[in-house]
Amino acid sequence: MAPTGKRTGESTRSSGAALPSSGGYLDGRLLIAMPVMGDSRFERSVIYLCAHSAEGAMGIIVNHPAGSIDFPELLQQLGIIKKGEHIKLPENAESMKVLRGGPVDTGRGFVLHSSDFYIENATLRIDDGVCLTATVDILRAIANGSGPKHAILALGYAGWAPGQLETEIQSNGWLHCDADADLIFGDDVDDKYNRALQKIGIDPGMLSNEAGHA
Repeated sequence: MAPTGKRTGESTRSSGAALPSSGGYLDGRLLIAMPVMGDSRFERSVIYLCAHSAEGAMGIIVNHPAGSIDFPELLQQLGIIKKGEHIKLPENAESMKVLRGGPVDTGRGFVLHSSDFYIENATLRIDDGVCLTATVDILRAIANGSGPKHAILALGYAGWAPGQLETEIQSNGWLHCDADADLIFGDDVDDKYNRALQKIGIDPGMLSNEAGHA
């Protein structure tokens, strides 16, 4: 899935910043929002980056619940199951998290899932353990018990124009760390932000709300 180029972060920063000194891209890693970002849509967010290149970036927020929406209810709305049939759903479908994946395309569902499930020409393999599928077929598979072992459903995604994410990182908007299955798929959504910071050795209580200056 290629980035759309739509801006979802702050647009007041210069877009002419160079790439990070490492020259590397961050697809398959987690972004961790800093308090200085100043964008309420991404406050305390942890984002799994599905794609990051010179053309821009696209990711899924993995720790913001989508309000009161639950997965069985969504399956009923889509006509995948009939009303009352949620009692027949496999356990992992009944308890599957529905998250607010980002401010772009919020009416569309994106499933981040383990790599034991793949649909030809529909699934994007991001790394050895994580894939992204955005078709209703994966929801049907999850509902009938033939889907991936681990999955989260996100409504919408986060997207950055070329160079925008690099600028935001240089402006102290984001930290990043290695992804792991528990941070992506774990049930403790409310604790993912603190655990992501601790993964890179940062005490969440020590983070300042003011940007540092040389």
